[in-house]
Amino acid sequence: MKEKLIELLFKYKNAFETDKEPLRAIIAHEVDIIINVQKPYPPLLRRPAYPASPRAREALEVHIKELMDLRVLRKVGHNEQVEVTTPVIITWHNGKSRMVGDLRPLNTYSIPDRY
Repeated sequence: MKEKLIELLFKYKNAFETDKEPLRAIIAHEVDIIINVQKPYPPLLRRPAYPASPRAREALEVHIKELMDLRVLRKVGHNEQVEVTTPVIITWHNGKSRMVGDLRPLNTYSIPDRY
């Protein structure tokens, strides 16, 4: 059922998307973060993937494939420059997962908001 709905949405995507908000973009909110370093960013902001157990890795692969099918994620080519890499996929015991960002290293280089 879910696959049929997704297929139908993409078939008639012109009815659901605009120039500013394409159907594949899921935007909850945007935040401007000002950092006090210039490119190339420090290695602390460019981290490799976190280790995962085989069971967790399997759940991750399913989650990543689903997000790629929805065009929320895309593969990055081996020659493509990636500035900040911090995605983490949290897997629960019931097999469900969600993607979050580990932005703790970013706190070191960000300029706090003035309230």
